[in-house]
Amino acid sequence: MKQKHLRISLVIPVYNDRKCLEACLKTVSRLKRRPDEVIVVNNNSTDGSDELALNFPFVTLLNEHDQGVIHARNHGFDAASGDIIARIDSDTLLPENWIDQIEQLFIQQPNLSAVSGSMTYYDFYLTRLAHWVDRIGRKFLAKHMKRRVFLQGANMAIRRNSWKSVRNSVCSSSGIHEDLDLAIHLQEQGFKVSYDEQLRAEISLRRMGHGFRQFAAYCLVSPRTYAKHKLWCRVYMYPIILLLWILYPVAHIVYLSYDSELKSLSLSAFISNRLSEGRVDPSTNIV
Repeated sequence: MKQKHLRISLVIPVYNDRKCLEACLKTVSRLKRRPDEVIVVNNNSTDGSDELALNFPFVTLLNEHDQGVIHARNHGFDAASGDIIARIDSDTLLPENWIDQIEQLFIQQPNLSAVSGSMTYYDFYLTRLAHWVDRIGRKFLAKHMKRRVFLQGANMAIRRNSWKSVRNSVCSSSGIHEDLDLAIHLQEQGFKVSYDEQLRAEISLRRMGHGFRQFAAYCLVSPRTYAKHKLWCRVYMYPIILLLWILYPVAHIVYLSYDSELKSLSLSAFISNRLSEGRVDPSTNIV
């Protein structure tokens, strides 16, 4: 019996991230199976991210004038026509079989509403260590938070019908992670959300380039999102956050010292990266 073909849309919100978006879209262009539509949602970029997106013929560009990744995501999800809406960040790099994996996950699990996968980091010298910490953290949370599996916007997919069901209930306030909030609303309505370690994508570890105060504040947004919904399972996030804070001083220096072209550490890279602008916190950049 022939398997059903699922139409898959890919949504990529972007705000002032031209360089990363170019690398991201190049990996999309090299996928074995390209999405049926690729939607880039420009959220008031001033660095030419929108112009860059139009250099890729397969991209549909939308503009969202309300500031914030929540608004950009909602616009893209609402416009998507696929059976499945895949979503990544503008700094995500995809393996060539990513769309095929997503299709198989949803075909094999008819009751699956949304899924998120594992992350590796392409701009960090100690890649294996970073991946190990990430994996341990996710397994710990999966064990203790049980059905409260969370989604990560850099590597996820959702059925369009499930999105429509929760569209009018998802939160749009500042100070929360919209991807975690989406998972909570799906679960509150009885939809199945899962984590699949084999669904992998590469992302930047550029949060480690921020000062400790900014990094610490960003980490605390996750339990704050669960606190907004009065969910006590958030307490299991604090040991992971504490571990990240302990690792931060070394990780911060290593991240800033990494020369991505030479694939090694250098003082010149440290100075250059130290002077570069960090990424805007998507949980606070909401109007």
